[in-house]
Amino acid sequence: MKILIADLDKNFISDIQRSWSIPDTDFVVCSDKDAFMPLTKSQPIDLAFIEVPFLMLENMDMVSYLKERHPGIEIYVLCNDKNLPGATSAISRGASSFLIKPVSVAQFEEVAKKALTQRQNKSTAQLMESQVLDSLLGNTPEMRKILKTVYKIAPTTSTVLITGESGSGKEFLAKIVHRYSKRSEAPFVAVNCGAIPENLVESELFGSKKGSYTGSTADKKGLFESANGGTLFLDEVGELSPATQVKLLRFLQNHEIRRVGETTSRYVDVRVIAATNRDLKDAMLEGRFREDLYYRLNTFHLQLPPLRNRKPVIPALVRYFILKYKETHGKDIVDLEPAAQYALSRYRYPGNIRELENIIEHAIVLSENGIIRLEDLPEEVQQEANEKPIAIPHMKQEAITNGEALWDTEDSVSHPAGLVESEFTSSEPRNKIATSTAPQNDSSNEEILSLEEMERRHILHALSICKGNRTEVCKRLGISRATLWRKLKELKIAMEEGDEA
Repeated sequence: MKILIADLDKNFISDIQRSWSIPDTDFVVCSDKDAFMPLTKSQPIDLAFIEVPFLMLENMDMVSYLKERHPGIEIYVLCNDKNLPGATSAISRGASSFLIKPVSVAQFEEVAKKALTQRQNKSTAQLMESQVLDSLLGNTPEMRKILKTVYKIAPTTSTVLITGESGSGKEFLAKIVHRYSKRSEAPFVAVNCGAIPENLVESELFGSKKGSYTGSTADKKGLFESANGGTLFLDEVGELSPATQVKLLRFLQNHEIRRVGETTSRYVDVRVIAATNRDLKDAMLEGRFREDLYYRLNTFHLQLPPLRNRKPVIPALVRYFILKYKETHGKDIVDLEPAAQYALSRYRYPGNIRELENIIEHAIVLSENGIIRLEDLPEEVQQEANEKPIAIPHMKQEAITNGEALWDTEDSVSHPAGLVESEFTSSEPRNKIATSTAPQNDSSNEEILSLEEMERRHILHALSICKGNRTEVCKRLGISRATLWRKLKELKIAMEEGDEA
């Protein structure tokens, strides 16, 4: 942790440095007001002790200046009885507290230990979160590259542009950037630029003065001010009008906004993350999006692939959404039938993660006895399983509650029709067949049944177990009656007249 001490008394600073006993801390010291700003520009600072005379330099508020340059910094003001009002004023501008001189080394160390503990707890929490994020975003080379970039840029104040199809997780990724930034304790404010009426966009974003437009009965704080100290997420930024684009560009240049109807500007400390599912380069060529704004927003560009290109993440997302919605709807989900698993693995999700979330909530609402079955899924998803029924291992209750994989596709070799490679374990085309690498006995002379014969025997076995009850067979196999009827005809399985239809 880097600690700044700015005080006009050199001996006071020397005494602190000489008696300091906390490891993993380094000092940046300053006893000259002229050297303060250049020093703070060149050094990262986590904790600052600043004497009142340093609070206003070159007509600039140093509390706001430091919080802008070092997001997450903790500032403590050093004062005496005479300049106590200056210290209390600094708290209203973002300082954490003040210490009245004379201050002992023990008091300094108590503050530093508290700040250091908070930093360490945050690091531990972020490490745990990163393991969850890896599974939720998808453990593919493309997503690992994106996450690596996120971890590097999150602590900075740089603007970020996130692009990708609708529902692919752009806001989720923006929240990750915010969570790993030094602004994580400050607000994260999200706004869909396309959802605000055009005549209200400017007042919503930048605020308005009483009487500035019809219906404006009081001064209104905009979303930029609401996000002060934190992050503003502008979703569908390509929908902004040319006039609003100019105001956004001005903010990105000088971090100042002007409420509608006002003539004075306000300084706001906000990091902007923008997102769109449109091609902004095409919009620039057509004159619908400013080129200078595009390059201001595009300091870092993160392109999210669609969900269909990161199938390995689906089991973790399914588990996440089950945990999210089962209590909301009063359902204790303990199992996910094989046919439902298979359908979820085959479906291409044109609506991406948002569609998967809706599918799981739909299934939870319709589920009975804690089991999600194929018929609980939307019709378009069910069709994927009806095309090619397959036996897949069940998801167990422990998998939901303990955070394990929803289903273990490697075990599918022990199930009758489990030779088809699961798309959860590969991003290769779905017509590729997996080969088991498990240790085998010398069985080169053993008979190998065709998939058709295996399927035939499996259905016959099910009919035998269910004593010819086709309704029960469909339920146990997780297929529709139409699919069973078609399979009986294809596999030439005759049913006796007395068998239940």
